[in-house]
Amino acid sequence: MYMTKNTFVVGFMLFAIFFGAGNLIFPPKLGFESGPDFWLAITGFVVTGVGLPLLGIIVSASYKGGYKAALQRIHPWFSICFLVAIYLTIGPFFAIPRTAATAYEMAILPFLGEQTPISLLIFTLVYFTLAIWIGLNPSKMVERIGSILTPLLLITILALVISSFVLLSDNPSSTNVMAAPMVNGILAGYNTMDALASVAFSVIVINAIKSKGLSDEKALSKQTAMAGVIAAILLALIYLSIGWIGNKLPISADIVADLAAKKQDLGTYILNVAATQAFGDLGRTLLGAIVSLACLTTAIGLIVSVSGYFNEIFPKISYKTYAIICTLIGFGLANQGLSAVISKSIPVLLVLYPIAMSVIFLLLLNLFVQLPLLALRISLILVTIVSILSVAGVSITENLPLKAYSMEWLPFAVGGLLIGTILSRFVRAK
Repeated sequence: MYMTKNTFVVGFMLFAIFFGAGNLIFPPKLGFESGPDFWLAITGFVVTGVGLPLLGIIVSASYKGGYKAALQRIHPWFSICFLVAIYLTIGPFFAIPRTAATAYEMAILPFLGEQTPISLLIFTLVYFTLAIWIGLNPSKMVERIGSILTPLLLITILALVISSFVLLSDNPSSTNVMAAPMVNGILAGYNTMDALASVAFSVIVINAIKSKGLSDEKALSKQTAMAGVIAAILLALIYLSIGWIGNKLPISADIVADLAAKKQDLGTYILNVAATQAFGDLGRTLLGAIVSLACLTTAIGLIVSVSGYFNEIFPKISYKTYAIICTLIGFGLANQGLSAVISKSIPVLLVLYPIAMSVIFLLLLNLFVQLPLLALRISLILVTIVSILSVAGVSITENLPLKAYSMEWLPFAVGGLLIGTILSRFVRAK
């Protein structure tokens, strides 16, 4: 029997740290834009927005030592360079400050009307104080997030969903027409980039389950996978619910055009309107609470993941020191504002994400078919080169297959795998 109370607590924790503010914004926008094809679009979104992170957790659980050990087999330097790049990117330099800046803009700014350096400073000071308080003791993080913060997060989201269902259930779907709704949904889920986070968060899940005294590798693998499934089910239900709100909420073309002109996010607008309609002024407070909790739990998970990884590879510096440094960097960068943080993070994320997806799929395939080491190396080298050239804007990449879908790396991943397999067999034959 592998489904225990602890599995549910860890699953709730995993859901909470995956469920950042970006995850709140994408589904309502997709729901509005997909019109009568909502179910096709949201299905595509769930496939990549939920399926890929779940695969990332399961793959990690299937290898003794997780991604760190599996990637060291491909090459020790690749393991260190790739994982350090991921942890720094989704940690102190981009994702952690982005959670704080997003929480401020959605939870505080609507009440102030205008951003001021002092209000941002005060908010981020409180925000990161809470984050470091929970993150400094990772053994208690599971209980604090899985048992306390996650239920609060789910209750606030549930309140918004139920009230919106009562208000909007008789409304028709939006009249928008979306070309290839399933494909657009898949791409929207792909762009959440949660597959990248699954590489980091898998360490938290495994350590949390180990901390309860489970050491058997087979049982550990199954409990980790089950915690991932619990998180995936919760994520899918939330995405369906808030996507449905976007599909049913009436929004005029003039408002959409005005939002586009002001460069304001449509998903954020939909959630604000839904919350205000449901609860009046209290609605904005409710939405602020949802966003703040979603961002805070993600930030805590990232602080723990990053600090734990660096403490493993450079153990001379304590975990607590890494956690404090990570928090201070995030605090400093968050005070630059959301736009500055996002603009600097996108190019790095676009380089790392194809590599991370290739790693997940190759290691998954390797569980069923033993792949030659040369095949893994060639595939990942080609994907890395194509990702860097594509983000750098090199003209030759503009005409690559699947470029329009931001998946131009995929043929190179498959091609490198085939070339490496053929070369390995040729070498063995010789």
